[in-house]
Amino acid sequence: MALQFTSENFDAEVLQSDQPVLVDFWAEWCGPCKMIGPLVDAVGNDTEGTAKVGKVDVDSQQELARTYDIKSLPTIVFFKGGKVAETMVGTMGVTADALKEKLAALA
Repeated sequence: MALQFTSENFDAEVLQSDQPVLVDFWAEWCGPCKMIGPLVDAVGNDTEGTAKVGKVDVDSQQELARTYDIKSLPTIVFFKGGKVAETMVGTMGVTADALKEKLAALA
């Protein structure tokens, strides 16, 4: 299961994490977001202890969406050492294996 990231916990959970972090920027009304949501949850389960996986609801966390210049949904952002390492926009190429490989490459 993916964690829920908010402006209150983002700094501690993502930016200060000693593990690579996958952040799924999504919205309840976004159909493609709902398609990849279960993949993100599965990756969270599979990588527990080696990486953090979480979601940011852009409707309730608009400040975070602005900070990371999220213009399209879904957008997946990979962080390493508190910095953006890679960004994936849309659903092309989004598979559980592809997400796990990207996290493993950042470890």
